Amino acid sequence: MDILTIILIAIGLSMDSFAVSLTNGFTIRELNTKRVLFISFSFATFQALMPLIGWFAGMGVEKYVKEIDHWFAFLLLAFIGVKMIYEGIKKTKAERDTEMKILTVFLQSFATSIDAFVIGISFAILDMEIATPILIIGLVTFVFSLAGLQLGKYIGEKLGKSFEILGGIVLIGIGLKILIEHLYFQ
Repeated sequence: MDILTIILIAIGLSMDSFAVSLTNGFTIRELNTKRVLFISFSFATFQALMPLIGWFAGMGVEKYVKEIDHWFAFLLLAFIGVKMIYEGIKKTKAERDTEMKILTVFLQSFATSIDAFVIGISFAILDMEIATPILIIGLVTFVFSLAGLQLGKYIGEKLGKSFEILGGIVLIGIGLKILIEHLYFQ
């Protein structure tokens, strides 16, 4: 598999991370450089580790994971989305989160990287080396997450508190998209 194909796969995998990062940018009131880097690094790390784990797992678990991965992603994103909507309705602008909890970042990172596990299995089936793809996937996801956070921060500052509610709706929508794609198009 050539580098361009791997880059395109990485871009495809990083789209969910971009969308969730955009939502995070909307909703985190004090999104400083340290938080942006931490969140971006978390998304990139999970997105790079999942293909590696999938590559090691090989063909033995593919059919089992493909049957349930979309449900995990949907449930995690829906849970976080409902929580954001609730908090967006409940809180005033002064009460908005100043930072995102580490567990929430890890859950988001995991939920958006489940498909990368299956990609890793396909790399094993194709008998590919794994180092280059995981580095490219991690780097592309880091850049997309960074861009999503910055864009979300900019939009969130301009349009205000209602974006926490919209952000929750977007997360639920991403979860539904993942679920529908797997149930009806695979």
